[in-house]
Amino acid sequence: MSCDAIQVYRGLETLSGAATPEERARLEHRLVGFVDPSGEFSAGRFAALAHEEIDELLAGGRRPIVVGGTGLYLRAALAELDLRPPVPAEIRAEVERELVERGPGVLWDELDPDIAATIHPNDRKRIARTTELQRAGIEPPRSSEGLWTARLRRPTLLVGLTVDRGELARRIDARVDEMIAAGAAEEARLAAERGASRTARAALGFEELLEGDVEAVKRAHRSYARRQLTWMRRMEGVRLIDRTGRDDAGVAQEIVSMLGENGA
Repeated sequence: MSCDAIQVYRGLETLSGAATPEERARLEHRLVGFVDPSGEFSAGRFAALAHEEIDELLAGGRRPIVVGGTGLYLRAALAELDLRPPVPAEIRAEVERELVERGPGVLWDELDPDIAATIHPNDRKRIARTTELQRAGIEPPRSSEGLWTARLRRPTLLVGLTVDRGELARRIDARVDEMIAAGAAEEARLAAERGASRTARAALGFEELLEGDVEAVKRAHRSYARRQLTWMRRMEGVRLIDRTGRDDAGVAQEIVSMLGENGA
């Protein structure tokens, strides 16, 4: 089951790195490609769907494998979110307009400093949401992480994969080149023409692809990967596996052996 915030969108499979039709034919994938890019989607909606999928699979004697790179969506799938209420439509529209006119960096500068310290200055989606909450008089979350892994809904083995940073950078650059060759820029262009929502446009590299700046796409992916590693290493209870120089089969076997130890 994917917990990627962009892989939920239909038509952005190449840009988001979603499983290909061939991969889906070999192994069942859930919560991939079911939302129109023009629609808004949230962690709260994802949480409800993910909990239903996980509970159904466990009830049927199956083992869900939850994968992906969006920290909030992983948390939504495995724990209970402390959700804030929706803000008035006029506040959301005002923030959207200012994002376009002033840019996310300016709005980030205007956030409560303690909260801004937990948000990357280029994280357009979280900057917008936090700004909306502050203007609506609603206390934003102080952290996207906390100790949520101590309060999982189900017994869960948490595994994080790491790799040598030089190798990771090379892999990211190669992956972006493959995405471009496979039509990621065309996906972004079509989605934009059809009125892609703010949450869909939060896809890594979306705006940069519209501008034709491939190097900026690579920088965005490398920066996000660094944030993922930092976040993952701070997670309580995660088992880290360094897969530098190792093949997929060997890493998979190590994870399977952990399952027996963990009882998840």
